[in-house]
Amino acid sequence: MTEEYKVKLKTTFMDYLVITFGMSLYVLGWTVFLIPAEITGGGISGLSAVIFYSTQIPVAVSYFIINAILILVAIKMLGANFGIKTIFSMLVATFLFWATSNMLTKPLIDDTFLSAVLGAMMGGAGIGLVFTRGGSTGGTDIIAMIVNRYRNISPGRVIMYCDVIIIASSYFVFHSPSKLVYGYVSMWVISYSIDAFLNGSNASAQIFIFSKKFEEIADYINKVAGRGVTVFDGTGWYTKENVKVVMTVVRKRESSLIFRKLKEIDPDAFISMGSVMGVYGQGFDKIKI
Repeated sequence: MTEEYKVKLKTTFMDYLVITFGMSLYVLGWTVFLIPAEITGGGISGLSAVIFYSTQIPVAVSYFIINAILILVAIKMLGANFGIKTIFSMLVATFLFWATSNMLTKPLIDDTFLSAVLGAMMGGAGIGLVFTRGGSTGGTDIIAMIVNRYRNISPGRVIMYCDVIIIASSYFVFHSPSKLVYGYVSMWVISYSIDAFLNGSNASAQIFIFSKKFEEIADYINKVAGRGVTVFDGTGWYTKENVKVVMTVVRKRESSLIFRKLKEIDPDAFISMGSVMGVYGQGFDKIKI
């Protein structure tokens, strides 16, 4: 077993370990705080919670069935290489929802607003951990990817629409405006927690890469990471040698995977990354005037 293979095996193991821990936080946020307080959040977990409140079908059952259908549709429409980490995350969450389903039957905290905030903070931190390792919780993320492939609608907007509709549907179960407010509070806190945890990863970053293996790097970013690449001609003023400069713009949360691959392709590459205030065009935001 080569040293390179050992490093890759260790990295992969750590990825799945962190994803498991992140999904544990996410599920505990639901089973300890949100579900006992009858609070509906966004995503497939929120939809499964609404189904549970109205029919008593366990969250684990509806969560698994809905995600399984979405993943099968995604494989058919997006290709067989659909993320294995997303499938792993879904299976871990299903097991944990099942294992913790009867952990609490009454709210841990009497204050419903506090339950919404604490549950959402745990869930947001868990999703943030999953994102740092290239994973995904699936669910509405899959819907967003499918819609984005055929329509010029940003994934973030699709996810927001789905979450708003899911939380609004809880009104037909509880007939309580306050439950809607708590649901939207949890949605906002989860979103804020993810952003805070990832240190603004929803923002964009501009990356310049100086490497002799620029072709392999550019191909990876373009074909695997799915981001546009521009290669410039440059001159190293100290050596007076011609060099190639790879430039790309990505979401910050995508940068960790790109950096990991860059290290694998060329550990000696010189890389400069800077935050970008706004990126407009294909794959990013649309100009709105």
